Order: sequence, then C-alpha cells, then structure tokens
Amino acid sequence: MKLPLLEKALAASRSGRAAVLLTHLQSGHQSFIEGSETIGDLTLDAATLEAIRKAVTDDRNMTVETAQGPVFIEVFNPRLRCIIVGAVHIAQPLARMAALTGYLVTVVDPRTAFASDERFPDVTLSTDWPDEALEKLKPNRRTAIVTLTHDPKLDDPALAAALRSDAFYIGALGSKKTHAARLKRLTGLGFGEAELARVRGPVGLDIGAVSPAEIAVAIMAQITQVLRAEPQSDREAA
Repeated sequence: MKLPLLEKALAASRSGRAAVLLTHLQSGHQSFIEGSETIGDLTLDAATLEAIRKAVTDDRNMTVETAQGPVFIEVFNPRLRCIIVGAVHIAQPLARMAALTGYLVTVVDPRTAFASDERFPDVTLSTDWPDEALEKLKPNRRTAIVTLTHDPKLDDPALAAALRSDAFYIGALGSKKTHAARLKRLTGLGFGEAELARVRGPVGLDIGAVSPAEIAVAIMAQITQVLRAEPQSDREAA
C-alpha cells in the first residue's frame, strides 16, 4: 500500500470530504479519488466509476471485477453527524440512539438550563443560537439535522440554515398544523417549494409513537431510511 495515498484518504475524511482508495488485488497498483481529483496507476472505466459511486453512497467497501482484474474499493467517508436543535426530553434518547448508530452528535440549545452536562452526559453541547451553531458546524452530505423545540425563534433559524446546507436529512417536530405554519414562515424567508420539500415534518416515521423514546425511535428510523434506502438522486431532487 502506498502510504502517501492512504494519508491523503484519511486527511480528506477527517476534513469532512469523501475519498476512495482503489487497490488492484493482483498487481497491488493503487489509485486515489477525491472529488474530481484522481491520482495513481489504475485505468477506470465507466462500470468501475459507477461501482465507486455506489460504494461511497452505500458507505461500504467492496471488490469489483474489472477488465484488468479485481479491484478493491475502500471508502473513506467522513463520520456521520446528527445535529439536534432543542435539548428537550425527546433529544435525550435521540442523542443516545444516534450515537449508538455511529453518529457524532451535537445538541444545540441556547437555554443553558436545558443544554446541560447533567441531562446530556458524553454529548457535545452548543449553547450558541441555532443558526450561529450551524454556521460553525458546517453541515455536509453526511449530516442529519433535527429541530425539536416547537419554538419558531429557535427552530426557524435552524431550518433556514439547514436548508442552505447539504445536509442529507432535515426533520422538524410538530403536528401537521404546526408544520404548515412553519412552511409558510420559511416561504416568507424566500425558500421555494423544492427546498421546503426537504423538511420532513411531522418528523419521524408514522409508527404511532407516543413517548419520547418511541418518538426518538421513529426519528432515527426515518434518518436511517433516508440515508440507506432512498436513492441518492431522490434525496438530491427533494
């Protein structure tokens, strides 16, 4: 393995960028791909490039047969992140579930009585205003954002910032009536129909959830569905 290529892949992942390291299993020749940049010895045909795209989307290493022989595709995706706006009761089980699922979790709430280490042990907390927090956190295509406060003064700035980001999932707690009013306010901020369709509301899968833990299950299930089950083209079109 060429150590410089491995170091480039690890550095890209740490910086929030996806990268791929390709290894020809017979010769040991390698190539590195990050965005439009390709470095290395391998010739990549259309079928191999499609397999690379699928591996990155599925977040899964794989071996593919090419005209030159088997090639191992090693994916270096950034860590998944979950940003929860509102340190409310539902946020407590949701933060734990998201962490268990492999997400780096940040809970955002300027109300320090809610966003406390006692209520959220071992969770990164931000007491910045939500739009300021999101500006610092820089959500990307590996980020899920959930707003839970029911307070437009907190949720709306967070949702506006989320809609300007590449977050793969945006969800907002509230009834259908609450969500309709929310969309009207966001429309007033200049967001169009296609942009607003990205906001999942009422948040979570409709499984009849009642308790905070059950609602957290419904939210985490929907996040997983969007990440794993929905085609990437559908997410980009939403």
